[in-house]
Parts: sequence; C-alpha cells; structure tokens
Amino acid sequence: MYPLMFRTVLARMDPETAHHAAMVVIRMLGFAPLAAIARSVTRPDPALRTEALGLTFDSPFGVAAGFDKNVSGAQGLWALGFGHVEVGTVTAIAQNGNPRPRLFRLVPDRAVINRMGFNNAGAQAAAKRLQKLRRRHRRAVLGVNIGKSRVIDVADATADYVRSAKLLAPLADYLVVNVSSPNTPGLRGLQAVETLRPLLEAVRDAAGATPALVKIAPDLPDDEIEAIARLAVELGLSGLLATNTTISRDGLRTAPPVIAAAGDGGLSGAPLAARALEVLRIVRAAVPADFVVISVGGVETAADVRARLDAGATLVQGYTAFLYRGPLWARQINRGLAQGR
Repeated sequence: MYPLMFRTVLARMDPETAHHAAMVVIRMLGFAPLAAIARSVTRPDPALRTEALGLTFDSPFGVAAGFDKNVSGAQGLWALGFGHVEVGTVTAIAQNGNPRPRLFRLVPDRAVINRMGFNNAGAQAAAKRLQKLRRRHRRAVLGVNIGKSRVIDVADATADYVRSAKLLAPLADYLVVNVSSPNTPGLRGLQAVETLRPLLEAVRDAAGATPALVKIAPDLPDDEIEAIARLAVELGLSGLLATNTTISRDGLRTAPPVIAAAGDGGLSGAPLAARALEVLRIVRAAVPADFVVISVGGVETAADVRARLDAGATLVQGYTAFLYRGPLWARQINRGLAQGR
C-alpha cells in the first residue's frame, strides 16, 4: 500500500511539504490512547531489549536526528516501534535554516540530499517539550542532538554548545554533540582534534550525569576518525555516532542534471551504507568493547541493521529509508531482527 502511495502521491510532492504532512499524522499518533494502541501492534520482541548508556532500549533500532527537529513527534515515533528517538538538531538560538527548497529526493538511489541548516525552534522551546515528555510513564528513550547556532562565530562555538547542554541535558536520556553537519558554515572544522577537545570537555562537564556522545562525518580520513574515537574514550564520553551525512556524490545512479539541480548539502540513504559500515569498523577497532558506538547511515532492512550489530554497533539508527518504506518501517525491522533475518 505505502509503495503505491509514495509513487502516486508523495513522490509528486515537495519533499519538505510531504515531511510536514507526515509529522502531522505522527504527532496525532502520539496522543493517548492512540499511542498505546499503536505500540501494542508495533512493540518490539522482548528478545531485542538492549542495555546501553545505563538505559534499557526496547530495540537496538532507533530514529536518527533530523526527523523530529522540534521534539514534536517523539511520542508518535515511539508508537511506530522505534526503540529510541534522537531529536534535533537543536541550537541554543532558534533559527529558520537555509532557504527552501532544501530537501531533495534521489529516488533511483533511495537517497536524499538536504541542506536544512539546523532549522529549529531553539533550546528553550525544546526544553519545554522535553519536560512534558518526561512525565509520561511509557515513552521512547530520548536522545537530544545539539549543534552550533548559525549566528554564533565558530570561535565562540563552545559557549553556544554549553548553553544548549545546560538546558537540555537534564531532560535528555543522552546528549549528542553534532560537529559534523555539512550545512552550517565552519561546523565540520570543529572535528579537528585540537579544536574538538576543549569543546567536548566543556559539553561533557555541562551534561553532568547525562551520557554525552559525539557525532562524526563519514568524509574524514581514517586516521582522523581513529583520533576522534580515541579522544572520546580519553575524555570519558559515553559513546560516538558514526556517521552523519556525506558531501560525496560518487557512484550515484540518479541523472547528473538532477543531482546538480539539488546542489550542495548532505547526502543520506543507501549510497552511504558502505562507508558508514567502514567507519563503524574503524571506530570499533579503536575503542574498548564496552564503549557505545551508534551506527547511522544507509540502513534500510533488518539485514542491514544486523550487519551493523555484527560489526560492533551497540545501537543502530535510520532516517532516510523511512521516506521510502513508510510508517511500518520500524516494525518491519524489529520483526526481521527477532526472526533472525
């Protein structure tokens, strides 16, 4: 049913408009008693429960940051079967992001290019919504992904991240430092170890007892990936997410004029799978066995998720395939994992 709807309706809509329409439905699904009814259908097999970050995840499979930027659909996403929801990216200062259009489908590649630019309502608004969610007896494990406000100079990034961390860490189950989006000028430069060290130290301290993790780009050289992984361990961070979107356009099947028309931005989806798996293996080899590594990028099936877990991922996240697979995607992944597929 969903593939037909995608081909005949959704694929003809502007991607961002289609996303907003989907979020309306997801938000509605988050209200009681709909959430409880839906979760009774999508609830993962108990065998999939995963212990990590001092938390219990109903499934190792969750939804990546970027889908729910403003903490408006987290409960609905939980109702759809995800084991955790990472909201954001949230910035200390509310911002509109880049001009539209800024989201583009590459259907032959089952991929997306985005240059959203951290559009979000800001950390204060996110904190209010997180407070409401924390009162719920049953909800998803909630991660919060924080980034640099666009109006803040890179030289002042640490204070900007700390501002968000102080507001959001007490309300989050875990906190992610995003220094790897290609859509905020200068942001990826923060991944240089000499720059990243004081930033991560400051956010770690601001986060207090909340687990703090860092998210890296797939386009870094292997030796820099290893260096960041070792730094995360040295600083006592709780984990690392690998990876964010890529600026590469290699090996795409979509017609070159379509890719050119989409322009700059981060590529996600199936073309990222091979590099994301490669980065996961590099990170896992550089960190202790009990260090949490969350693998993100290019997963679409239960077999994809299983391959990441077998390669050493503690948890796995997806996003882009949600657009192509539809609302039962997490349920399909969880059933496949439980059945060994």
